[in-house]
Amino acid sequence: MQRILLSLILLLTLSAAAMAEDTKVLMETSKGNIELALDAEKAPVSVANFLRYVDEGFYDGTIFHRVISGFMIQGGGMGEDMQKKPTHEPIKNEANNGLSNKRGTIAMARTRDPDSATSQFFINHKNNPNLDFPNYGGYAVFGKVTKGMEVVDAIAATPTGVKDGRRDVPLETIFIKSIKRVEPKQ
Repeated sequence: MQRILLSLILLLTLSAAAMAEDTKVLMETSKGNIELALDAEKAPVSVANFLRYVDEGFYDGTIFHRVISGFMIQGGGMGEDMQKKPTHEPIKNEANNGLSNKRGTIAMARTRDPDSATSQFFINHKNNPNLDFPNYGGYAVFGKVTKGMEVVDAIAATPTGVKDGRRDVPLETIFIKSIKRVEPKQ
């Protein structure tokens, strides 16, 4: 009986630890790989939205279309032709989740409307507390870089210019080849 009880406690402990572990994704770019841990506990809507696009293969072949060194790198919504891809409905802004736009965090990009985020995201190249709630409704952080910050730095260092009337576009196209879930190690 004691052995069964100990086994049950161990099983519950391992299950809780697995559930608490952040979902990880691997973003393969033309500059190298970036691994991200997503915080579904603090940003469940943003993480579910992002993973929906990941699971659909939506991000494959998109580009980083806006790069500002010392600020952020943005992608996830346009092809090489600078045309926006069709998206799902916008999601509710979760910027009031306690997470801050610090260097290496990933957040939902949006328009001036706080509840307008769809597929686009940005990775903070530096600490950007001005993007936190309540400033302008805030930008919802939903994860962080766990490996590959040097790739983010390389993307941020890419020279930019104007293309199709848009500023801060990398002069060298930087592709998001794919974003895939990383299976937890057993």
